[in-house]
Amino acid sequence: MQDMKAHLEKLRVEAEECELISKLATSATKKRLFAKLAAHHRTLADEVERAIKTPE
Repeated sequence: MQDMKAHLEKLRVEAEECELISKLATSATKKRLFAKLAAHHRTLADEVERAIKTPE
């Protein structure tokens, strides 16, 4: 369980980093790419969080 929580935190941090890169990017293509990556990491984090909360 502890490793899942660590993975969850890592995904949340990566989502924040991608969002920051998206905001700072000068290229429209890179802005879109990193915004999409941020959204993907948030989706993955949400799924991990649901898995943690769901009893076996």
